[in-house]
Amino acid sequence: MAFDKTKLELLAGGGAVLSLWAYASATDTGAEIDATGYFNAAAAVLKPADWVLVNAADKRGIAVIASNAAGVVDTADLLAVGTADSR
Repeated sequence: MAFDKTKLELLAGGGAVLSLWAYASATDTGAEIDATGYFNAAAAVLKPADWVLVNAADKRGIAVIASNAAGVVDTADLLAVGTADSR
């Protein structure tokens, strides 16, 4: 599927330092969201070092914006959070 800008929400920040975002997709997998270029439509607002809390169709995690150059947004590998319950 494709990135849906209406599902990207600024939670904190927005200044010169990092910002904290939330993004949810009921159809896109973590691998799709983690792919270079997925967030290109939000290149104007996402900065390197911003954190994105991701709720994907198959997992939850944290994506850190690794780079944003010439409108191409790349995230570091999605860090899985809360996907295992050993008790």
